[in-house]
Amino acid sequence: MAARAYWQGQLRLALVSIPVEVYPATRSGAAISFHQIHEPSGKRIRYEKIVPGVGPVDHEEIVKGYEVSKGNYVLLDDEEIESVRIESRKTLELVQFVSADEIDVLYYEKPYFVVPADDLAEDAYIVLREALRKTRTVGLGQLSVRGREQLVSLKPCGKGLIMEVLRYADEVQRAQTWFRDIPARDADPELLDLAASLIEKKTDKFAADKFHDRYVDALHSLIEKKVKAKGERIIEDAEAGDAKKGGNVIDLMAALKQSLGKDADGDEDEERPKKRAAAPRRKRA
Repeated sequence: MAARAYWQGQLRLALVSIPVEVYPATRSGAAISFHQIHEPSGKRIRYEKIVPGVGPVDHEEIVKGYEVSKGNYVLLDDEEIESVRIESRKTLELVQFVSADEIDVLYYEKPYFVVPADDLAEDAYIVLREALRKTRTVGLGQLSVRGREQLVSLKPCGKGLIMEVLRYADEVQRAQTWFRDIPARDADPELLDLAASLIEKKTDKFAADKFHDRYVDALHSLIEKKVKAKGERIIEDAEAGDAKKGGNVIDLMAALKQSLGKDADGDEDEERPKKRAAAPRRKRA
């Protein structure tokens, strides 16, 4: 089945309009969801909408309410909410350009692929892609989708363009709120060199397929065992396969040196395997 476009319309730069289609660049992971079950009957538990002092209520009696003060609500029906929805426009206008490294990572939310809608759009699409690459900038605009307006950025990605939905300013917390109690001092030069060496030792090219959710894998394995055991209780050994947990790091210098395969005195770790001595040759008779 062909992928369904998240959005279709015109990507506009001044008087230049480029027909494009936008597709999700990510998909939901293999997360496992559970239902609550009534154990004696084996049936799924359902929830009723209940008003305290009134009891169960019909769906037709339910409206949306915004709490303006404790226990006081402004009631809104679906028509009133629908009346203020932003009209879905078919144009994404790039209204500003900023340096690629100027947008804090906290603002990025979700990526999408942007592709030309037809062959006629390819030339203008390529020009825009290469212009962004040459100027090392990111285009900004607002996209109207499903009644809401999203702040988005546009940047080159290989032969194409990536659109990323950005969070608005009021959705992002100030980092200083959380980091203000951290001392503003420099790291010890020797410790810094050791840490940098350890990072260099573990540096490699990024390959996302090397990482996977071990918890989800373990749940799948447990469910398979449970099915084969026909409902019998199975308790996995929590310590099986886990590395031994160390205590608190007291000597940071020693810990960094040991991490690099050296002892606290800077000598090579004696526990490393040594070359076997060659066996003496037998003399010929």
